[in-house]
Amino acid sequence: MFDITSDNVIYHLKDVPPVLLLGVIGGILGSLYNFLLHKVLRVYNLINEKGLVYKILLACLISVFTSCLLFGLPWFATCQPCPSDAHEACPTIGKSGNYKKFQCSPGHYNDLASLIFNTNDDAIRNLFSFDTDSEFHGSTVLVFFVTCFFLSIISYGIVAPAGLFVPVIVTGASYGRYVGMLIGPFSNLNHGLFAVLGAASLLGGTMRMTVSLGVILLELTNNLLLLPLVMLILLVSKTVADAFNGNICDIIMKLKGFPCLEAHAEPYMRQLTVIDVVTGPLQYFQGIEKVANILHVLRTTKHNGFPVIDEPPLSGKPVLFGLILRTHLIVLLRKKAFISTPVSTDIDAFHQFSSVDFAKGGLSNANRIEDIVLTDEEIEMFIDLHPFTNASPYTVVENMSLAKAVILFREVGLRHMLVIPRTSDGSPVVGILTRHDFMPEHILGLHPLL
Repeated sequence: MFDITSDNVIYHLKDVPPVLLLGVIGGILGSLYNFLLHKVLRVYNLINEKGLVYKILLACLISVFTSCLLFGLPWFATCQPCPSDAHEACPTIGKSGNYKKFQCSPGHYNDLASLIFNTNDDAIRNLFSFDTDSEFHGSTVLVFFVTCFFLSIISYGIVAPAGLFVPVIVTGASYGRYVGMLIGPFSNLNHGLFAVLGAASLLGGTMRMTVSLGVILLELTNNLLLLPLVMLILLVSKTVADAFNGNICDIIMKLKGFPCLEAHAEPYMRQLTVIDVVTGPLQYFQGIEKVANILHVLRTTKHNGFPVIDEPPLSGKPVLFGLILRTHLIVLLRKKAFISTPVSTDIDAFHQFSSVDFAKGGLSNANRIEDIVLTDEEIEMFIDLHPFTNASPYTVVENMSLAKAVILFREVGLRHMLVIPRTSDGSPVVGILTRHDFMPEHILGLHPLL
């Protein structure tokens, strides 16, 4: 995509220390970027919770600030004389180009405006190019780096679409090019190559990916000779940044409340059993349940799965029949699959309902319990839950190791795991586990001394 170097990239052993330094600093900057973004997003969440008006006001404020800053900074930059060996018109005429005039006299260009008033693609191309060592002044690249660093942080999280990947590449490229200007006389690497390595270091420090980022940068540069240096700097920056905080994707998922389980169990989980993280009270339904009870539970809780237990007179003692989902219960209420007496009936669910009725509705709000309207007579009726219940849910005994349970939960891809007692006395279910129950925050909150 970008022709950033000549066909023959030459580097020697003495070029490795600058690359390592670039990776260490990139890891520190990446962890700082994640830290600041985490703080900013927490503030934005508080503002966005107040309503749509506050979201729009925040976006307008950030837009006005960004526009004033980007249009104001080039006024303080010094005009540079056009190079005699320029490959294009100088100053540039049109929207794209390397030499923006911006209030400069004829035959001169504003190097900061050439970076700011270009698209991200053109800015990356200008920073990655190998034959532009004298095109940008050191102070210009430093100002551009600081501006991109903080603007990309405050611009993310508002209602206007703003990504992270390309802004981090632009920021890292400017950082790497500035470092290349400082240590250029002591290295054989050109400024464009330093920009590529700077982008790799900041990506490694923020995203914490190695193989995928290496492939992406290889496709961007189309130069296999850069792969050893890119792999080295990605490993260094990721290792340094991991010592401070987590990657940016995990931070955003935690802020959004998405429970993401790690591939391995934490060491302290081996000291606990599943019953140690079960919280109550347990909400369950009988095999034939009253409509009023179902409405009450669905309206007062946010649970997505409920055990179905057969109690006398349906069975001699309480017996676990299975698990039913919240969405299925709402479908039954909406379709009014009611019976007048609490007596088991041979309902042919395949004729009364189709698979489309229980299909996942995506992001629509069709399955809202608040939209269910029933008469007083219907509320006093009953629903036979047996035909609509998953009769073979995953269950674990209450004394099972929590470490084994979390591995089973993640590997099978479960949403609910029922905890049953060791003995048959009492209730057949003592709890139900979801992803939130396996999160370190929940476990350490219940057992802070671990």
